Amino acid sequence: MNKKRYFIQIAYDGSLYHGWQIQPNAITVQELLDKAMSTFYRQPIETLGCGRTDSGVHATEFYAHFDVENLEESKVLQGVAGINAMLPYQIAAKRIIPVHEEAHARFDATARAYKYYLHFEKDPFKINRSWLVKDKLDVNLMNQAAALLLDYTDFSCFSKSNTQTFTNNCKIVKAVFEETDGDLVFTIEADRFLRNMVRAIMGTLVRVGKQEINLEEFNAVIESKNRSKAGQSVPACGLYLVKVEYPYLK
Repeated sequence: MNKKRYFIQIAYDGSLYHGWQIQPNAITVQELLDKAMSTFYRQPIETLGCGRTDSGVHATEFYAHFDVENLEESKVLQGVAGINAMLPYQIAAKRIIPVHEEAHARFDATARAYKYYLHFEKDPFKINRSWLVKDKLDVNLMNQAAALLLDYTDFSCFSKSNTQTFTNNCKIVKAVFEETDGDLVFTIEADRFLRNMVRAIMGTLVRVGKQEINLEEFNAVIESKNRSKAGQSVPACGLYLVKVEYPYLK
């Protein structure tokens, strides 16, 4: 049996899908990708993604690994156009990369980055792609709070409860808001993220921006390690997975 492992890089608009991971009675990105690849390669293909994205969340860079049996590498690598032809417009295959047989899209990732987009005026072209916020926010104060995230590693307060992770520790290396054309984008990068972590962080930072809590209280939320102390999870529409890094990929 001649089996080889590959990574596929994709991008998708998550508005129509119930997240990445296959689940019963719901259309997901993984389901559609596996179906397209199985049809193109004429054998059952099961992908394993670099992580989960929730319903409505987008990705400009997402990786999954898969195995192909008894097929020349050149034919596998030429599959991007054919796979794209079988995928809906909201999902795009970017490239296929040969990797070593133990390569793992989820566990081998050394860094991930997300962006969260907010806008402040009604705009029909930003529906499902950015979160409309009607309150005035103190961006300077929010950036001061975001910088405090780099001082911590335990982010239990921003994690969904009853997840199967063995630790709630993450190393955040960047967390910053930038204003562009009157809109706001939050960029956060870390070695790993917990379930719902970015949306919970955003919800808490928005409370800072509304001056509902101060910087000292923001610190206290993190140190509490209690999800009920943090802000509400913001809508999925503004969240994008934008970068996943591996030691063996360029």
